[in-house]
Amino acid sequence: MIPKRYTITSALPYANGPLHIGHIAGAYLPADLYVRYLRMRGRDVVYICGSDEHGAAITLRAKKEGVTPQSIIDTYHKQIKDAFEEFGISFDIYHRTSEPLHHKTSQGFFKVLHEKGEFEEKTIEQYYDEEYNQFLADRYITGECPVCHYESAYGDQCENCGTSLSPTELINPISTLSGKAPILKSTTHWYLPLDKYQPWLEEWLLEGKKGVWKNNVYGQCSSWLKEGLKPRSMTRDLDWGVDVPLEDAEGKKLYVWMDAPIGYISATKQWAEDNDKDWEQYWKEQENPEENSRLIHFIGKDNIVFHCIIFPSILRAHGDYILPENVPANEFLNLEGDKMSTSRNYAVWLHEYLEDFPGKQDVLRYALCSIMPENKDADFTWKDFQARNNNELAAILGNFVNRVVVLTNKYFEGMVPELGKPPASAIAAYQQFQGHVGKMEEALENFRFRDAQAEFMNMARVGNKYLTDEEPWKKWKTDPDAVKPILWSCLEMIAAIGTAAKIFLPNTSQKIFDLLQIDGSELDWENLAGKREKLLVPPGHTIKTGKGLPVLFEQIPDEVIEIQLEKLKNAGKTTEVNLEPLKDEISFDDFQKMDIRIGTILEAEKVKKTKKLLKFKVDTGLDVRTIVSGVAEHFEPEDMIGKQVTVLANLAPRKIRGVESQGMILFAEDPDGKLHRLNPEDEIQPGSVVN
Repeated sequence: MIPKRYTITSALPYANGPLHIGHIAGAYLPADLYVRYLRMRGRDVVYICGSDEHGAAITLRAKKEGVTPQSIIDTYHKQIKDAFEEFGISFDIYHRTSEPLHHKTSQGFFKVLHEKGEFEEKTIEQYYDEEYNQFLADRYITGECPVCHYESAYGDQCENCGTSLSPTELINPISTLSGKAPILKSTTHWYLPLDKYQPWLEEWLLEGKKGVWKNNVYGQCSSWLKEGLKPRSMTRDLDWGVDVPLEDAEGKKLYVWMDAPIGYISATKQWAEDNDKDWEQYWKEQENPEENSRLIHFIGKDNIVFHCIIFPSILRAHGDYILPENVPANEFLNLEGDKMSTSRNYAVWLHEYLEDFPGKQDVLRYALCSIMPENKDADFTWKDFQARNNNELAAILGNFVNRVVVLTNKYFEGMVPELGKPPASAIAAYQQFQGHVGKMEEALENFRFRDAQAEFMNMARVGNKYLTDEEPWKKWKTDPDAVKPILWSCLEMIAAIGTAAKIFLPNTSQKIFDLLQIDGSELDWENLAGKREKLLVPPGHTIKTGKGLPVLFEQIPDEVIEIQLEKLKNAGKTTEVNLEPLKDEISFDDFQKMDIRIGTILEAEKVKKTKKLLKFKVDTGLDVRTIVSGVAEHFEPEDMIGKQVTVLANLAPRKIRGVESQGMILFAEDPDGKLHRLNPEDEIQPGSVVN
């Protein structure tokens, strides 16, 4: 059944820095493709996004730059919004969470949940920075992860092993403000009892979404639920954000993951007000369930838990709101075989791409869709980007359109020839062409955008092959009439390709319509699928004529790509090395308590159902013990067998993902975040003491 309407959201980007291509491939391009497709089908759809302008990330950036949070959000909101518009992401509205309407909406949500008794008020011990006289939000605290012992875990999550944390679980916590150890101090907060909603979530999500949601999304949600949910604080001690609307909550702000997703709703309210619409039709349960809107969140995998567990629980607790029907989250996009890093400036920034490649928005759209990380992490390389442009967009699509337009000008002075009786070859090509349209439709309906774009390019391949096989330039010499149905068939296919390009290559679509001299604004999916009797380019119509007709895609030379590769080589190179600050001073007696030995790795394997943990069997000379380390992204298990390592041998055992770890292997982490094994220069006896 086709839904009555669609509510489509893309994750609200933090207004504390520019967008890079990983963001685009994760949450924005896939949503834009889907929305453009729905619009072509004539569906009632609203596409919502906006800047997330609250939370610790904003204030951290402001403190770092010595400016106000307002200055930060004003700067980056404009930059992000402008980049989205120039790139062609077709939001119906791009809002801001700093708007009064959003504050009012999110405070209203909090009030309803508070009045319904959904929150648990707790007085807790929270970390406090004495130097800054400030309670520390989760992201203001770093320390050693208690699970994988990564030394730069945040107070809410370890980005090395992915474990959700609370600040008090960190080992040796440090304030990111002063760089010193914080103290614990009493404060009061309001908690959402996620454990209360666990039975409902298991029924709605684990039972209801199995086989419907993508495996990577369902698997992560399943893992969270199996570990058991805990109450999560919905308020923070901050001086920036949405005020908690209670008399006894002075100085408290809403947790960013309480207010940010409600930004989808406040943005819809603003859009509805601006366009004389009823926002509730897009967010609330209707009397007739068949008239409910279909809510779909497009996000990156780092936001799965918030959109699939926390936000649905908030909506459920509030009452009468629709829940997400699907959350087609994408994995991460890497760059030239390495992780993108904002701190190292190792990324392809969208605004810089638009400056370096003016008019080539569609080339990046095409390249990113071709490698979209739909089910696993993908890798963007500049050489692949160049090849996609030169070998596919230019050599296949551009070449087909250019040849047909030139031949029509040459043989018929730009006038679309009479159709006559189409030859069998034209009918066969048309049937093959329509087969790709059908496959493209099926892929788009199921969020398989890579497959959908591949079918789009296959349409151009059909046309190119048909033109090459028929050789109208040869037939013209002996039978000019035989050329007419060939070129007409090709022009009709080009018009259909231009219609499909509205989804994938919107700028190119308009260029095709300009060449054909037709108004493509009214062409929809029915035209593309050949379900309307009216021809797209009727005989007698005149296409663009004259010398110097524009080509759709130009070849990108090697020297242009080399400039981009050189830019990446220099990324993050500064005169100062970004090293971790020294930790608090310890006594010699404290050092003497550590028993550090040389060990030899006998066995190594990945810990099941984890991405970052390796389990080692280590010969310490004194015994053979099991040690778990969060290093799977840096080392292959088979490469570690037989290697000597440095082991903290008298660390108390700790269970990590059900495996008892009996010590810690020591690694060095460079400023780029890469780990290096600490090993003796020459092989020595396991058990040798490191002094």
